[in-house]
Order: sequence, then C-alpha cells, then structure tokens
Amino acid sequence: MQDQYSPQGIESEVQAYWEKNQVFKVSEDDSKEKFYCLSMFPYPSGRLHMGHVRNYTIGDVVSRFQRLQGKNVMQPMGWDAFGLPAENAAIKNHTAPAKWTYENIDYMRTQLKQLGFGYDWDREIATCHPEYYKWEQWFFTKLYEKGLVYKKMSTVNWDPVDQTVLANEQVIDGRGWRSGALVEQKEIPQWFIKITDYAQELLDDLDKLEHWPEQVKTMQRNWIGRSEGLEVEFKRADNDETFRVYTTRPDTIMGVTYVAVAAGHPIALEAAKLSGAVEAFVNECKTNKVAEADMATMDKKGIATGFFAIHPLTGEQVPIWVANFVLMHYGSGAVMAVPAHDQRDFEFATGYGLEIKQVIAPVAGSEQVADIANEAFTEKGILVNSGQFDGLDFDGAFNAIADILTANNQGERKVNFRLRDWGVSRQRYWGSPIPMLNKEDGTELAAPAEMLPVRLPEDVVMNGVTSPIKADPTWAKAQLNGETVFHETDTFDTFMESSWYYARYCSPRYAEGMIEPGAANYWLPVNQYIGGIEHAILHLLYSRFFHKLLRDFGLVNSDEPFERLLCQGMVLADTYFRKDEKGGDIWISPTDVETEKDEKGRIIKAWHKTDGQPVSSAGMSKMSKSKNNGIDPQSVIEQYGADTVRLFMMFTAPPEQTLEWSDSGVEGAHRFVKRVWKYAYDVKQAGFASLDVSALNNEQKALRRELHKAIAKVSDDLDRRQTFNTAIAAVMELLNKLTRASLETEQDKAIAHEALNALIIMLSPIIPHVCHQLWHELGKEGDVINATWPTFDPSAMVEDEKLIIVQVNGKVRGKVTVAADAEQAAVEAIAYAEPNVSRYLDDVTIRKVIYVPGKLLNVVAN
Repeated sequence: MQDQYSPQGIESEVQAYWEKNQVFKVSEDDSKEKFYCLSMFPYPSGRLHMGHVRNYTIGDVVSRFQRLQGKNVMQPMGWDAFGLPAENAAIKNHTAPAKWTYENIDYMRTQLKQLGFGYDWDREIATCHPEYYKWEQWFFTKLYEKGLVYKKMSTVNWDPVDQTVLANEQVIDGRGWRSGALVEQKEIPQWFIKITDYAQELLDDLDKLEHWPEQVKTMQRNWIGRSEGLEVEFKRADNDETFRVYTTRPDTIMGVTYVAVAAGHPIALEAAKLSGAVEAFVNECKTNKVAEADMATMDKKGIATGFFAIHPLTGEQVPIWVANFVLMHYGSGAVMAVPAHDQRDFEFATGYGLEIKQVIAPVAGSEQVADIANEAFTEKGILVNSGQFDGLDFDGAFNAIADILTANNQGERKVNFRLRDWGVSRQRYWGSPIPMLNKEDGTELAAPAEMLPVRLPEDVVMNGVTSPIKADPTWAKAQLNGETVFHETDTFDTFMESSWYYARYCSPRYAEGMIEPGAANYWLPVNQYIGGIEHAILHLLYSRFFHKLLRDFGLVNSDEPFERLLCQGMVLADTYFRKDEKGGDIWISPTDVETEKDEKGRIIKAWHKTDGQPVSSAGMSKMSKSKNNGIDPQSVIEQYGADTVRLFMMFTAPPEQTLEWSDSGVEGAHRFVKRVWKYAYDVKQAGFASLDVSALNNEQKALRRELHKAIAKVSDDLDRRQTFNTAIAAVMELLNKLTRASLETEQDKAIAHEALNALIIMLSPIIPHVCHQLWHELGKEGDVINATWPTFDPSAMVEDEKLIIVQVNGKVRGKVTVAADAEQAAVEAIAYAEPNVSRYLDDVTIRKVIYVPGKLLNVVAN
C-alpha cells in the first residue's frame, strides 16, 4: 500500500472494476427489500454543471447507503432529450438537433461515470428514442379513446413576420427573438389532456405525501387552487343573450358596478364590429403577455363596449367593458367587477371614472379599516348597502345569495379550480409527434397501434423559422386502409416525456407495452426522488397526474409516484465583472481572477490573472452562463479527484440549502481524503490485533465510546435526517480523535482496526473510490459496497466515568474524573482533594454546594 493518496490512478481503476463486474446492475429480487432512488434526469446540454454534480451526488450517497443496509437498490440514469434548446443549438452550429443531442449524451455519460455514480447503465433511456416515445404516443391514443384528450382553440405567441409560434423564452421585450416583430396573441387549435378531471384527487393525495417538503405541497395546493364559489348568470340588456361569471365572493355582488370581458369574448368581438375604437383595442390586446405575473403588474386598460348587462338581483343596468386584465382561457372570460372590494377592479374603475360602491364593512370591534376612497377593502366583513342582505357575515351572505340565485335559475354553487387542462401541443420540431391523424374531410382520429411510433425524422436542416415536419408535406401524408390521411405536425410538450420516465426505468427494454406491470409494481413508487425546487409545480404535478392515469389503466397499483422528495439547493459562486466602453458589464470567470481577502474571508481586492488589472466583485450568485461564473467539474476532478468533489458537495451545506463554491473548501475536502488514506496506511503498518473488550483501559474505552457514538449519529444523519453535512462532520471529528490515539498496544491496534473498518464503510457512500481501494488494501473480502453497515454497540457507549467541572464561587478551579454512578458526597471528596481546588477552600466557610450530576460541582464559600 502506498503511503500517499493518488486519486487519478485509483479512480480510473475502481471505475473500470465497477464496469467490468457490473456492480450496479440490478433486477427484481423478492427476497430483499427494494429501494428505488432517482435523481431528476438531465437535459443533454453538452456538459455537466455543478448543479448536476450536487443533485446526482446526493442521489448516489442515498443509494449506496441504502445498499449497505442490505436493500436491493436501483439507481438509473437517462436523458430528457427533446426540447427547444437543441433546436437553437442546431441552428447556431449548423447541425441537426439529433446529432447535437446524441453527441452531448455521449460526453455527459462519460462525465457521470468519472464522478463514480453507481447507475445501472443497462437501464439508460433517452426520451428522443422512438422506442421510448412510441409508448407515450400509444398512451395518448388510449387517453383519447377514453375521452381524456380533446382539441380546442388556445392562445399562443405568434410572430407575424416569421409566421410561427414562439415559446415564452423566444419572446424578448414583447418581440420575436429572430424577426424583432411585435408578438401577437393568436388562437390556434391545440391538444389538451383533462388533468382537471383529477384536480380533487391531486389535491387530496398531497396529504399522503408525509415525506415531501411542506413548501412543495403548499405550492401544489396553490397551483391547483380549489375554491368554492358561485357561477352567476348575467343577461344582456339589449337582447335575450346571457353569459356567466364565476366568483368566490358572492357576498359582494350588490357592489357590482360594471362587468369586464376578455378581448376574445364574443361580446367584445361583437362590439369590435360596431366600433373602430373597440376593434383597435381588441387588436392591441393581442400583443399582451398572458402570464399571471405579467398581468398583475401591467397597466389596467379597457374600453366600453356600449353594451349593458342586467344585474341579476337589483335589475339595474351595468356597463360591459373590454379589459386587458381578463383572459379568455381563464374561466368564462368574463368577471363581475366590484371595485370597492377588489384592488384590480378598483384601479380600473379609478382610471376610467366608474362607480365604486361599498357593500362590505369591517366587523365591529376589529382593527380593520375600509378606506374606499384610496384602496379596495378586500377583507371579509359585514354586508352594508345590500338591501335584504345587510348585516349578514360572509357565510350568511354566501348562502342567502346562492339560494336566491339558484331558485331563480340565475346561478349555482360551484367548486372551481385554478388548475387548467394541460395543453400538450407544441409547434416546434424537436419533440415526439402527436399521434393523431386527420382525414381529408377534417375528421380526426387516433393513429392505430400499427402506425406507432410516428417517427420524427432526425436528418433534417433547421432554418430557425418553420418546423421541418411542417415544411415537408410528404412527411405528414400517409395511407390508412387505402385512404389518404395526414399526421398531426405539432409535437408533444416535453413535460410529457418527463412525466413517466421514472416508470419506464423499471422495464426500459420491454417491447410488448409501455410498462411491464410486474417490474413496475416491484419497484414503484420511487422511494427517494431528488431534484430542484424549480420543478416543484409543473413537473411533479404532471408526474403525479400521469401516475394516476397509469394506475387507472391497470399499469401500476400505487397512487403516487414518489414516496420521499428532497429538493436540493442551488450552487453559488463568486461573480466578477468589468465595464465596457458603453458601460455594459463584461463578466469574468472566477477561474481567471486572483483575490486578496481579509481575516473573515471577504474579498478586498480582485484582479485578472492575465493582465493584472482590477476587476469588480458582484458577490455570490447562482452559477450561470450569463454571469460566466460556472466552475467546470471536469477541471476540478482532474486536479483533486471525483471523491474530493463529492465530499465538498455533501459537506459544505445541508442539501436543501444553497451551497457556496469555495476553492479553499475544495482544498480542505482534499486534505481530509488524504488524512483518511494516511490513517489507513498507519493502521495497516501497525499490524492487526483482536479486540478484547475486557482488557481495555479507560482511555481505550473512551475512544471506543466515541467510535460507537459516531456510528449512531452517522447512521441517523444519513437515513432519517438526511443531513449529510453533519454526518461527515461526525466522521471528521472521530478521525481527529483516532489520529491522536496511540497505536502501541494490542488493544490500541484492535480499536484502530474496528474504527477503520467502520470509517471506510461509513464514508464509502460519499467517497466511494478511495474506500473501495482501502477495503482491498486492508485485505477485506468482497467489495465495500456489499459490506454490512456498522451497528453501534450500546454497551460501548455506556460511560464508566464522568468528567466533572469544579467551580469555586462560579469560577472554574479544576476538573476531576469520577465513577459514572458516584454519589454527590464522593464527588465532593474527590474534588476537595484536588490541589488547585483545595487551596481556594483553605480558611473559608463553605456556605452552599450546587451539584449537577455528571457535569458540574459549584462550591459557594466565603
């Protein structure tokens, strides 16, 4: 065994050993408890970033730990391979998205292997493979047959120059990213899946997810947005037509002073035909952003239609306005406006001089104030100015108004959800083709099984404007039973692929169906899922929905896909910049900067390594291309080794918190790995001895007690608490004590061997290469990954002696060791015999003695 640690040679040899012996290959085994650990799969962008490294290191540590518990552990890996970035890269690099994607996959797979992640590579999938998306297409056709899929008109971003649909990220300051044209909101037919049919179950089943972060569950509850309200029918004053609005505040209905409709509402379109001003406003609204965040901050604009609606309770006429803050695809596209009690309505009414009528007053004795002249009073209270409903509280008014409107066939109670059906159509090329057909007469039908997969052509030329499958009429044309049909040229939202990949991993080569039920029901649900908080809503919600669909089609027998969820924090790094001639920021990589820091580690001076000129520090921020502060994992691995990178990632911060990249922290992690190696070398050189617990002296007992306390803590930290950083800290503290201990006697050596054995096993999930090598260097049988996790010995943790702090008049004057079960009198006798204590008690009177058993003796004297 070499006395110096050399990661480069060790890691490549160990990785080759794992691959040759298929150490991580796994299959169903009913004799063992299964454990399915999954990290959210990456987009093959070209190379790993530190966010990837952190995510996958956490997953690998969990997987290896669970395997050491004797479980049958599956940890797969694959690629979320479809999506817009591949198209953009293909255009930029003059290549096809498929070629770019496959090259990136090959490179990133090599990077993952260099980090020592224990994946069963036989289960690897890429969502752009026809063998994968075939089954997604098949499932979509089954959903269509069940009535869970439909087509309707929906709003998209439309570039009028390029004549193409744009993704939200392709709209920059309201203009198309290529043409620069003002983007319009256009209605086109799109495919939807009825996730709203499962809204209540998706909401209710959040209560079953005991091991999910509360923050994530709250975000999903808010996104689903269940509300109980009233659907109210308004009648047009000029004809017999009616339209409906939904409200959760029927108690405010007597304060309705106008009705607002979306620009796409039939009433707005009718008014546009009669008025050029209305038509111009409706057209202007086509360029509005439709995201809720944008809607909340935009100026509230509108125009009167000239039409009026009849209030369902008072019979009064209220004007109908077109407003830019009402969206056609939310609810009915119309809202009853109560400006006194809704801030958005208040701002609109104030801007256009519309009536503001207060109908809710604060509850008597409360601290609430209704200042209707300056802002809306949005709290629930007591009804005023509401005729027969005056004096009622919210619940009383809700019921009374609902009863009257229901009896008059002018409204009904309704549970509503903020959640909308899932629009899965995308007009871009690099995605799974939607498996629907259109006959020449316009009839739609699902592609039959024999036509699946509907293959996406991969050898294409991207022009950056039109999807190749939309531009090629021969691709869409097909024959079915002797009749000409046309393939749908939209592709699936990439959330489709990522919503069921976890299930395909259970039987990735199964050719007879989407999922092999036996394998799926053995492995599912996923025991531990790991990924960023940014996926808390859409990805996780769609995956939960998809799992329930799979269940209802008899493919799985569980209700939820992910049993336990861990959301890791971001990786931050220092950012540096200079100003260019125009005052813009030029971001400089931290690897190109030298710094001088104060005693607290704060940067006081920074300069460029190349020219020595100053650069400015912008503090820490998330690693990103835009700020050029990403640290390449490859360069760090080459310098320090993968184990050092893994250790740094797991030790520097709790997994759910942000992690600050630090060169000194990486160096510190590397020093610790070297110390582990050096201790193992010293123990091996000292020689082996058998442990005889009865022969241990007090110091040896104390050291062994620290060992077993560490085993207990590390076991709990890695399993129940998942505080990997504190587990590592406990091992570091233990190693400090072990390296200070003697290796002279037989029992010294015996304890060292017991400790080293436990140390290697406990560290093996985190720094697996060096632990694998040390296990063999010490002559152990088999591989450390198949070892048995150490168990703590309760008897070793019992303290025979206690260290007692002795104070005289509150000041520490000595420390004494006593038997753990010593009575106070015995402790006092030993303490008073201690020379440094006794000299403070000469010629004084002891007034009081305070004893904290096993900890402190305080003598009060004068």
